[in-house]
Amino acid sequence: MNRLNGILLVHAVLLSVCLQAQQHSDPERALVLSGDTTAMMRVLTTSHAGDAAILNAECRDLDPFDPMVRLLSQRMFLSMRDSANPGVGIAAPQVGIKRNAFWIQRFDKQGFPFEFMINPVILSYSALKRRGGEGCLSIPGVRGEVLRSYAIMVEYRDFSGGWHTELLEDFTAVIFQHEYDHLKGILFTDRMDQQLSFPVYPLPEGTELFLGPPGM
Repeated sequence: MNRLNGILLVHAVLLSVCLQAQQHSDPERALVLSGDTTAMMRVLTTSHAGDAAILNAECRDLDPFDPMVRLLSQRMFLSMRDSANPGVGIAAPQVGIKRNAFWIQRFDKQGFPFEFMINPVILSYSALKRRGGEGCLSIPGVRGEVLRSYAIMVEYRDFSGGWHTELLEDFTAVIFQHEYDHLKGILFTDRMDQQLSFPVYPLPEGTELFLGPPGM
């Protein structure tokens, strides 16, 4: 085997390992396939024993071509839109799957559609912030005021594996940041605690926007 063939073989093996690492694990597949697969999955909550270990954990990337992704997304959607407690977003760890994927409602698009985003990343945050009330399906009965960047540049993949890069603003950007935090093991109540010491500077009177540090 010549040197070039050896290098190509190494790259092929590394690519295979990476793809396998992104596939759902056996326990994850078992969870997605558990019970009635046409029904919602249980939403993990901070009040339920054992859920905190998953809600506070950092997630791993997911192969968009994994055959389980579609079923996971369908069951997550049902969990998010449960008539007893509907939401505008839900992240995979909230149903027990520690993977980088979530649903958000796009209030910046006509008809306010829901979109499933795989391996999302925030590339940059605006210094301009907005303060607004937030709640969480995983912290029922609790709401609070959180500062979020008014605009963010994001990247994510869709079901076909295609990449998207977009500028999100206002409430859609807030939802994305809230769900993205879930992938890092951060809850909105954690953000509230962190922001107690953050310096923010209000803009002219009557404006509900602020200037603050980046990366919020």
